[in-house]
Amino acid sequence: MNLTFKYLAVAIAGLIVLPACAPLLIGGIAAGTAVVATDRRSTGTQLDDKTIQVRLANELSNVLRGNDIHINVNSFERRVLLTGEVSSEAVRAQAGSIASRSKDVRLVNNELVVAAPSTFGERTDDNGLGARVRAAFVNTREIAFNSVDIVTERRVIYLMGSVTQKESDVATYVASRVPGVQQVVKLFDIASADEVNRRRVGGGGAPAGEPKPPGPAAAPIISTPATVSPGSTR
Repeated sequence: MNLTFKYLAVAIAGLIVLPACAPLLIGGIAAGTAVVATDRRSTGTQLDDKTIQVRLANELSNVLRGNDIHINVNSFERRVLLTGEVSSEAVRAQAGSIASRSKDVRLVNNELVVAAPSTFGERTDDNGLGARVRAAFVNTREIAFNSVDIVTERRVIYLMGSVTQKESDVATYVASRVPGVQQVVKLFDIASADEVNRRRVGGGGAPAGEPKPPGPAAAPIISTPATVSPGSTR
């Protein structure tokens, strides 16, 4: 077995040892591993992201256990996205603070909302909607198949990745046209085509100008509660 795939398998296997009663879910795992061989990120960066997702989910579960919450953790080039529902603004802020201090996290987008946890049916619908957006991307030549990570929460589509400005514009337009999508939220790192290719070939890492933090300093938190506005993008 290729060592990279072996290490990724170990990181993902860690998911099954999470406490069964933990109120947290980790999003984006299956889609990320399915295209690992052609992912724009270096294999090392992919492993970093999977490790961050598993570690942070455990950290949140340990601190917030007992709360009536549903939190998804996604990481792309060490940029963490928190989505889901929490019981209060205080819990929302606490989750963002925990994420910002988690090892190797460079930036946190806290998109948690104060609401009752989504139902199983709503999460199933979100999975289907995310799959339809992914299919729309596959059929669009202007977007590399695996250049964008798609996260779906309550029919809101979050787009993550390191892309060019043109790819950002096309991805946002395509996602917004898929039936059922109520809002598109862009969380891209914009780079030139040369920069995108250089990070892919040269070993990945943080986008230009955003070095990996050397110590336990907290990562910046961008706190923008997701709101549902039919047909809108941001």
